[in-house]
This record gives sequence, C-alpha cells and structure tokens, in this order.
Amino acid sequence: MTGFTPYSALLGGALIGAAASLLLLLNGRIAGISGILGGLIPPAAGETAWRLAFLLGLPLGMLALDLGRGATAVPEIDTSMAATVVGGLLVGYGTSLGGGCTSGHGVCGLARLSLRSLVAVMTFMLAAMVTVYVWR
Repeated sequence: MTGFTPYSALLGGALIGAAASLLLLLNGRIAGISGILGGLIPPAAGETAWRLAFLLGLPLGMLALDLGRGATAVPEIDTSMAATVVGGLLVGYGTSLGGGCTSGHGVCGLARLSLRSLVAVMTFMLAAMVTVYVWR
C-alpha cells in the first residue's frame, strides 16, 4: 500500500482535534469550515477577525509545513476545471442542505455525540463510496 503514513496522519488528526477543541473552549465556536466561512457573508460585528484568522491558518499551516520540511506539496487534479467548479458548487449546496460540512459534523459533531452529525457523516461516507464506485 503506497501513501500509508500513520504517524503524519496521527499528528494531523491530533492537531485538527486540538484546534477544534481550543476554538470551542476559548471562543465557544464550532470548527465547521462552512459555518466559519458563511459567517463572513455578511460579516457580523466582532466576528470577522477570528473567522479570518482561522481560515487563513488553513493554507498558512500547510505553507509552514512545506517550509519546515523543505518541500512543496502540489496537489494533482486529474479532472477538468468545469468538473471541479461543478463539484465545488455541489459541495456548497450539500453543505447548506446538510446544515454543515464534513469537518463540522465529522470532527465536532461526533465529538459532541450529535445524532444529526452521526447521520450526516454516515451519509457523506455512503455518498463518497457510491461516487467513487460510479466514477472509477
């Protein structure tokens, strides 16, 4: 099996869990990316700074990792721009329909023992498996 990286995956998962926990403990907010981004449109007074800091930390964290290890991670996208845009719009619609994104439901909702999040995550996983089966 190629790409099996248990240590980096464990560290990444621990960092995601720590970030989500700190945001909840220090700010009382759920670390769902769609909710954080959606809260910027329109921006509410006093909400913009922490939301932007969290969102900017996502790519900046990857950049810091790249600089630390001396290599740049370049994602390979093997589909057309049109399919990528349509896929992004469908994800956005699904996020709105499902009341949150995979990070919100999967990391934060399950940790809070939310039944709604459990159903959402099971739906995400089933849809992902069916999609891969159909496309591949």
